[in-house]
Amino acid sequence: MGLRLVFLGPQGSGKGTQAARLARLMGVPHVSTGEMLRAAVANGTELGRKAEAIMAAGDLVPDDLVVAMVGERLAEPDAVCGYLLDGFPRNVSQAAALDGVLGVPLDAVVQIDVPHDELMRRMLLRAEQEGRKDDTAEGIARRLEIYWEETAPLSDYYRDHGVAVYPVDGLGAVDEVTARMALALAVES
Repeated sequence: MGLRLVFLGPQGSGKGTQAARLARLMGVPHVSTGEMLRAAVANGTELGRKAEAIMAAGDLVPDDLVVAMVGERLAEPDAVCGYLLDGFPRNVSQAAALDGVLGVPLDAVVQIDVPHDELMRRMLLRAEQEGRKDDTAEGIARRLEIYWEETAPLSDYYRDHGVAVYPVDGLGAVDEVTARMALALAVES
């Protein structure tokens, strides 16, 4: 039986890279809500059509729609023995809604920790390398502020609900960070 995990980390922490690597190590699906939304739209599912109309208007997809999509995805056969949720929940109300559809409680939360100055450095470098002229220091700082206000409190929420939270140092080489996560979860790397 694999683990049922939520993966937390601010932008620039390497969360997407590490989530994909850890999911492969564990042999469970990497369930990224961003990828899931894009796939549902591309496949023309009922939820995808609803999400597409909302996104086309420039709005955020409502929590109930995302929770329904996550619930459908986690009911698929490959997720029966575990999964790694990446990008959802983003706040405590989403976590509470997710709890209502899971059926089986989460096993753990992995939280990648990287100092603020390093996050800013990484994100500014990425913006420069990828030519993102609209990714300014002020914009990046605001996104990080939103993360600390809305998403970071999930660690306490899950601890309060009896879910193990594993903080992992996100500094160092990609392989080193992956090894730290595997060690924290007692997964063979």
